[in-house]
Amino acid sequence: MLVDSHCHLDFPDFAEERDAVVARAKEAGVGMMVTISTRVKRFESVLAVAEAYDNVFCSVGTHPHNAAEETDVTTAQLVEFSAHPKVVAIGEAGLDYFYDRSPRDVQAEVFRRHIAAARTTGLPLVIHSRDADSDMESILRDERGKGAFPFILHCFSSGAALAQAGVELGGYVSFSGILTFRKSEELRDIAGTIPRDRLLVETDAPYLAPVPFRGKRNEPAYVAHTAAVLAETIGMSADEVAALTTENFFRCFSKVPHPAAESA
Repeated sequence: MLVDSHCHLDFPDFAEERDAVVARAKEAGVGMMVTISTRVKRFESVLAVAEAYDNVFCSVGTHPHNAAEETDVTTAQLVEFSAHPKVVAIGEAGLDYFYDRSPRDVQAEVFRRHIAAARTTGLPLVIHSRDADSDMESILRDERGKGAFPFILHCFSSGAALAQAGVELGGYVSFSGILTFRKSEELRDIAGTIPRDRLLVETDAPYLAPVPFRGKRNEPAYVAHTAAVLAETIGMSADEVAALTTENFFRCFSKVPHPAAESA
C-alpha cells in the first residue's frame, strides 16, 4: 500500500465530500493518511477528522504563516495535545521566507518550541521550509546539539545542501506533486541522492496536485502519481517504491499502528 504522509483533510476544500475523498484514496491503494495541523487553536477540528476514520491520523502544530497568531502556544501544550492516540506527529512548523506572513524571529521561536516538543515526545516534527535553507539548517544543527529529535522535511523543494543536512541529522525527506512537474529536473536529481530509507511521499492536498492533475484540487489518492515518478527517478518499480515509502513511514511515524503487527 501507499501512505499519504501529509494532507489537510480538515480544510474547507474537502468539507462537502470528505467521505468520498477518503474512499477514493483507499481505492487507489492509499492505506493511511496523516492530516496536518496548521493552527493549534483549530486543533480540535483536525483531530475530529482523524477520529472519524480508522486510517487517518493527525499532527498538532502551528504553520509558520500563523506563528504570529500563536506565540502563546507553549511546548508543554503541544506535548499535552500529542498524548491523544490519533496524534502521531508535531507540526507543521518551520520557516517561510517566501511569504513572510509572520516575522522571521517569531517563526524561529515558535519553530524551536515545536522542536522541543518533538524531542520530548519522540514524535516526528513535520517541517515546512521555503526560501529559508540557510537559517533552517542553522537551527536544525543548533537544536540537534541539544538532543536528537525525529523530523521530516515535508514537501521538499529546497536545495541539495538542506537535503543533505537533513539526512545527516537523521531526518526524512518527503516529496510532493512538485516532483512530477516538467521543470522539476533539479528536484528529481536531489531525490536521486536521498538514501532510500529516508524517502517519503505526500500530497500536501488540497495543494500541488501532481501531473496529470496539475492545476486541480489535490487529494490523497493522487499520491500514487508522485510515487510513480519517484520510482522512475530512483530506478525502482512502482510497487517497490510503495513498499519502501510505506515502511519508511512506519519507522518515522512510529506511533501509527503497523497493520502487519496488528494482524500477527
